[in-house]
Amino acid sequence: MRCAMVAKKQQGKTTPKARLFLVDDHPIIRAGFRELLDQEPDMEVVGTAENAVEAMKMIEILKPDLAVVDISLNKDMGGLELIKDMKIRFPAVKVLVLSMHDETIFAERALRAGAKGYVMKEQATQKIITAVRKVLKGELYLNEKVASKILSKLVAGRSEDHRSPVEKLSDRELEVFKMIGDGMGTRDIAQKLHLSIKTVEAHRMHIREKLKLENGSELLQQAILWAQEEKQR
Repeated sequence: MRCAMVAKKQQGKTTPKARLFLVDDHPIIRAGFRELLDQEPDMEVVGTAENAVEAMKMIEILKPDLAVVDISLNKDMGGLELIKDMKIRFPAVKVLVLSMHDETIFAERALRAGAKGYVMKEQATQKIITAVRKVLKGELYLNEKVASKILSKLVAGRSEDHRSPVEKLSDRELEVFKMIGDGMGTRDIAQKLHLSIKTVEAHRMHIREKLKLENGSELLQQAILWAQEEKQR
């Protein structure tokens, strides 16, 4: 009789749900993905944030198993900087990047920052769920094409000749380049990134050198063109 009761209790045990945290600066997207993930029987969204500062405070309190982070955050620091900070302060929290930005440029950067996976927002919902589950299990998740590209780089010894000019930019330079393409001036960029104007000007100069651009006008044209291509992807 006692054995039967123990067996019954064991059968009634439920596996704890994986605790997820969402970081995205678009309220509608946060609400949509929250609803999507909460429908899964083995996971629950325990909190959300629209910027990096809020995210760090809430993650410290809620201690989620996984944070789903967008690369583009309009306030404070960007997604890559947030991931780097999370890796230092909350190493136990796994990170999956869910972004609209081109995987071929941003996925490797996200992995270097500390993320365990990268998936595009435009992917089918089932792929997003699969990505979440894989990262929760400690596995990496990448699009096959991107994974193949990263492996090819490793085999080739990360030769500079095989990288596009934009890929040669540092994370901060790419952030500045994107903001230039979005129509932001040096002073606005400095304020948003909490940098001095002189530092932003130095980043602009390094970007011009790496992209082999003659002047500020060419830099602006290339940045706008790249930003437009990003939105069309």
